[in-house]
Amino acid sequence: MDFTVDGKRVYAYTANHAPDASLPSIVFVHGAGLDHSWWALQSRYFGYHKRNVLALDLPGHARSQGPPLASVEAIADWIVRLLDAAKLDRAAMVGHSMGSLAVLECVARHPARVTHIALVGTAYPMKVSDSFLGAAKSNDQSAYDMETIWGHAPQVPLAGNPNPGMWMYGDTLARLARLKPGVLHNDLKACNDYSGGMDAAAKVKCPALFILGRRDMMTPPKAACALVQAVARARTVTIEPSGHSLMAESPDAVLDALIEFLQPERKL
Repeated sequence: MDFTVDGKRVYAYTANHAPDASLPSIVFVHGAGLDHSWWALQSRYFGYHKRNVLALDLPGHARSQGPPLASVEAIADWIVRLLDAAKLDRAAMVGHSMGSLAVLECVARHPARVTHIALVGTAYPMKVSDSFLGAAKSNDQSAYDMETIWGHAPQVPLAGNPNPGMWMYGDTLARLARLKPGVLHNDLKACNDYSGGMDAAAKVKCPALFILGRRDMMTPPKAACALVQAVARARTVTIEPSGHSLMAESPDAVLDALIEFLQPERKL
């Protein structure tokens, strides 16, 4: 479904349902260089189980007009403007990697608009190596290779995909190939430059869930420890076989964790 935010057309997957203000809502925010399709299983499930879902394409990504937003703080404020465009007052927010930082910053800046947060594959600080940033700035293929290889657990090339016949490396590379020049570098720099994580974590009052991959090479579980300790109402689920691309590597486990966390009796 298309919305208009800041005069630009933006896309969010809604499970073919227009938002209904009487239903609880969930916003899914993707990571650097990615798009709404990373949340395919999770967003589809909630969209067909009496929830509004907005699995968004951030500006400059996939079906949303650009330019991309240059900072985590800008993304956080933009998410609220998307809620306004969808005529939704409040939502649970689920973010992956860069999206997890945006969700964290969003609840700190706009606590009345956020009911729950789930941070998937997160870390703070989320520093990016100079070689990775440099390759992305040059739009070199090696940047896409680094994001793909480091973004999955080592077993992925060895028949590790839970979906028979699917090639996760190829799937990720195909998504990255659609990016306009500069978008991946923009996103990685936003992660690298973000300095407000601990201040934001201290302001979180709503229920929070961390979903971490035991074999994550980009944001290893130990890199989330400071955030987990700083968030007052945090719970953690660690998925043993998964790397950084948890929604694709362990889709059922991620969905199960979200279902349990966002069940209606938890008063969404």
